[in-house]
Amino acid sequence: MSESLAVVASNASMQCVMRKQKEKWLNLFATDACIEDPVGVSPLDETGLGHRGSAAIEAFWDNNISPNEFVFNIKESISPSGASEVCNIGQIITRVPTAKLSTVTNGVFMYRVNDEGKIVSLRAFYEFNKMAMSSIRFPKL
Repeated sequence: MSESLAVVASNASMQCVMRKQKEKWLNLFATDACIEDPVGVSPLDETGLGHRGSAAIEAFWDNNISPNEFVFNIKESISPSGASEVCNIGQIITRVPTAKLSTVTNGVFMYRVNDEGKIVSLRAFYEFNKMAMSSIRFPKL
């Protein structure tokens, strides 16, 4: 049995982020896609409306992904047969070199794709304040 388009797209998205493949990552999204990371109002999205459209998604990469390093530890992926969505449950470890710290984000990460397998919605459910409080300083060398 083959993986759903949503599973394929979510896995590709995480791999592109970890490998710093900006153009490949941007090409995974539909032109009218929306990223809510995290869902709701946060320092990453002061309106809570998400980052909608190609220009906003590219700015999200430049501001939030490009400067940092990521490791995804997905514990479970749920995508019912024939569904255009996947729910990934797990953890993201983010290394923020400019602040010399790492954070741990425990959450639920949902991807929805269109019929072509392009991501139309990426919604990350986690508490920004908890993630920020998980910061660990890099040891001095």
